[in-house]
Amino acid sequence: MSAPQAYRGARLGLPEQGPGSLATTGQRLGAFLVDAIASGLVAALFVQLAHGRGAVGHLPGSWSLIPLSLDYLVGTLVAGRTLGMYLFGLRLVRVDRVAAVDPGRAVVRTALLFMLLPAVIWDRDGRGLHDRLTDTAVVRG
Repeated sequence: MSAPQAYRGARLGLPEQGPGSLATTGQRLGAFLVDAIASGLVAALFVQLAHGRGAVGHLPGSWSLIPLSLDYLVGTLVAGRTLGMYLFGLRLVRVDRVAAVDPGRAVVRTALLFMLLPAVIWDRDGRGLHDRLTDTAVVRG
C-alpha cells in the first residue's frame, strides 16, 4: 500500500499553493461556466443576425459548441488558457514534461471535455479524466 499523498498535486511535482498549484474544482467549474456562457452569447448573436429581428424563438442550441471549441482550441494553443481560465487566473499545463500543450493534445482534451463524462471522473488530485489522458492539468497562475 502506498503512502498517503501529502497534498493535491504532490504526485505530479506541482507546488501545494500559489502559482503552478492545482486549481480547485470550484475555480475550474467557474472558468468553464464563463466559457459556456460567453460561447452561448456569441452563438446567439450569430443566430440573431441570421434570422433577423423576429428570432426570439431561435436559441443558439448546439451552435454554441462552435465558439466553445474555438475558445478551447485557440486559447489553449495561443495563450495556454481559455477566456474563463484567464478571468479566474488559471492556465493549462502539461505534467509529463515542460512544454506547451500541442495541437493533438488540445483537440483530444476538447473532444473529451465535450463528452462531459471524462470531465466529471476525477483522480486523487482532482484532475478530470480528460486531463489524465492528455497529461495536462489546470493550475493557478
